[in-house]
Amino acid sequence: MTMHVNATGGPVREGRPLAMALPSIRRLTRADIKAVIAAGIDDFTAAPQFGLFFGGIYAAAGLAIVSLEYFINWTFLVFPMTAGFVLIGPFVAVGLYEVSRRRELGLPLTWRAILGAIHGQSGREIAMLGVVLVFALIVWVKLATYIYAIAFGLHPVAPRELLDAILTTPTGLGFFVFGNIVGAMLAAVVFSISVVSFPYLLDRDVDFATAMAVSVRAVLVNPGPMFAFALIVASALVSAVAAAFLLLPVALPVLGHATWHLYRRVIVSG
Repeated sequence: MTMHVNATGGPVREGRPLAMALPSIRRLTRADIKAVIAAGIDDFTAAPQFGLFFGGIYAAAGLAIVSLEYFINWTFLVFPMTAGFVLIGPFVAVGLYEVSRRRELGLPLTWRAILGAIHGQSGREIAMLGVVLVFALIVWVKLATYIYAIAFGLHPVAPRELLDAILTTPTGLGFFVFGNIVGAMLAAVVFSISVVSFPYLLDRDVDFATAMAVSVRAVLVNPGPMFAFALIVASALVSAVAAAFLLLPVALPVLGHATWHLYRRVIVSG
């Protein structure tokens, strides 16, 4: 049997071809966005154990972080940290992309295969992209802390008092509006560099910088449909988090599987 190797001498994973050229970008429509969401639901219902596993871990981590913030009286970070936690969702969903990839190729769905999706050259590049998202999360928390300090000083404000300030004072309203604008801008950047890049790294033998560039191109070519998809993702994740993280075990896998199908529709591999 002949073993194919990638550019670094490592074996090419099952069903994962070499990327010999940068891909072309297809133009998407609203119908494509509806189709990928439907495909995401189909993948989740076909193999719910994987989605519930990854979504459950994501939800448990979020609850642990919020609980820790309350325990150490850093309640002013609860909202920005909870919102920023969404930024690393694409990295957590890598195993879900693998489920969709293997279903598409007719490959067996085993825990060993799914949990081993990140390994070799592919794993290193995916990990590097994950570091980029973690860095974005750290930047957001730092910015949120500075914005909070400018508005309210360095002393923690109780959640009820903070809400009252936002609803009844110009300072509180300015804090809320400016903080959300900054957060939305950072989220847009993270979405642009990650929406296609993680599935692309999983599917093709490329480096993470190339994958990010391809992802940004896909967003620039399809601003309307990509904005619609981003809005769906943000709305679903925010709603899931607002429900005390209880809906994340369903929301994350559906969106993760949908992201794989979005990648397959928008990228024409070279």
